[in-house]
Amino acid sequence: MKCPFCRHPDTQVIDSRISEEGDTIRRRRRCQACDQRFTTYERVDLQMPAVVKRNGTRTEFDVSKLRSSMNLALRKRPVNTADVDAAVVRIQDTLLHSGKREVDSLEVGELVMDELLRLDQVAYVRFASVYKSFEDIGEFIHAINEMQYPPKP
Repeated sequence: MKCPFCRHPDTQVIDSRISEEGDTIRRRRRCQACDQRFTTYERVDLQMPAVVKRNGTRTEFDVSKLRSSMNLALRKRPVNTADVDAAVVRIQDTLLHSGKREVDSLEVGELVMDELLRLDQVAYVRFASVYKSFEDIGEFIHAINEMQYPPKP
């Protein structure tokens, strides 16, 4: 760590403390050259994978887009906000722990469909109709049948 005062590249850690939440380490440092003291903070910097859209363009993962598409499917449905929040967190955790730098938008859509199926069947069909671009009633019937009788692994 460079000293912010004299830019000397060698500093010594005098004291380290973990925050009450346990997600940050505070380090008190001393410069070997100018003897000035300063504080640094260390925390995890996690990156969500980029989303590759159907047309091949890449965009940053946006949790607000995820939440708004789920809320649109769940509009006027009896689902608690806390349950929706938990579903969003599960999707984010799945993507974060995948270890991928990029994820296909189709994969994100499948994660949303899995969560909506747990939350509300009507919302699942609403989302699936847009996500899978249903064009006739037969595709709706097929989606409902899949929901009632999921394929065996």
